[in-house]
Amino acid sequence: MTTLGDREKLYTSAAHDPFDGRHHGSIHIPVYQTSLFSFEKYDEFLQANQDLQHRHVYSRGNNPTVRYLEDKLAELEGAEMSKCFASGMAAISAAILSVVRAGDHVVCVDQAYGPTKQFLRDYVSRFGVTTTFLDGRSTEEIAAALRPNTKLLYLESPTTMLFQLQDLEACARLARSRGIVTVIDGTWATPVFQQPIRLGIDLVVHSITKYISGQSDSLGGVVSGSKELVGRIADMEYMLLGGVMTPFTAAQVERGLRTLPLRLERHEGSGLAVAEHLSRQPYVLRINHPGLPSHPQHELAKRQMTGSSGLFSFESGESVETMRAWADRLRYFRIGVSWGGFESLVTAGPAPNGYAVPGARSLVRLHVGLESADDLVRDLDRAWAEAAAEAEAGR
Repeated sequence: MTTLGDREKLYTSAAHDPFDGRHHGSIHIPVYQTSLFSFEKYDEFLQANQDLQHRHVYSRGNNPTVRYLEDKLAELEGAEMSKCFASGMAAISAAILSVVRAGDHVVCVDQAYGPTKQFLRDYVSRFGVTTTFLDGRSTEEIAAALRPNTKLLYLESPTTMLFQLQDLEACARLARSRGIVTVIDGTWATPVFQQPIRLGIDLVVHSITKYISGQSDSLGGVVSGSKELVGRIADMEYMLLGGVMTPFTAAQVERGLRTLPLRLERHEGSGLAVAEHLSRQPYVLRINHPGLPSHPQHELAKRQMTGSSGLFSFESGESVETMRAWADRLRYFRIGVSWGGFESLVTAGPAPNGYAVPGARSLVRLHVGLESADDLVRDLDRAWAEAAAEAEAGR
């Protein structure tokens, strides 16, 4: 479990590097914008090709700028090794493919990221891999779904639309007792607020595009874990599928990573303030935010996380059309996918089947950025007053 003291150490880990005489004391790693590396002697070239994870031969395999970011992320995650990819889905698909073979079975939480579910349901199924999707809040239900051929337990805690949690320590213990590999998408909490490897999870994936970069200008993903598991991915899925991160992207992400703990504190504080305000509004039926005491898994959240980010959702009894008209009137919340950057975002859609609170017709997801929380609250209230007035006039 990540303690508050550990979180303080992350500030130093993210911001500080020892003096590096190789780079003339530069405080940033240089961008090694090269496709290949040459050698003075042929024997050196042959030796480097025998150790592609640690020697630089070709940037599709190992680049110094990208490797620096990987080592920094492994340090923050508490992992032995990390490997960066061109996108979050490249990291997720590589992690899954590294575990499963034809005839294997996967158990996955049903509120996982949509493209992850599609990859399991529609892509690997073509090769004879089957998946059971279930409500991950019950470890007993997960245990009941395991089969003799189950090889992977895929988790996402919290999930990115309803913000449900799984008991990571219990899931890891269960999976390990059956020889099953655990993978978790930990993008929401980042290594600042949750370190699943310390709880026994085997592999952690993140969409670097979100909070880790934080600037809404870079795409990337990362897989972290043991040298055995991540090294296997580096040798196979990383090298053969080619979804590699570019040196320039790694440099951009490294810049954003320096302020990750500081930014997360701001997202957390503003997110909670906005969520608490919305919880008192008549058009809100339920707030889905694990940082609030009203969340049914709040105690679990406190046990396995040290904080919360700025992404949450709420369910409303108003129609999707009304909530989208409300979103149209927001000035500080932009309408758009993704999250984790400096900007506040909003999306609105139908209430989730089987999970919505009684009477809910729509689900609104908000990402609270780095703007003033007071400005964001005033924006929400003003937009609602305008949307409600128009809806009333049209009745």
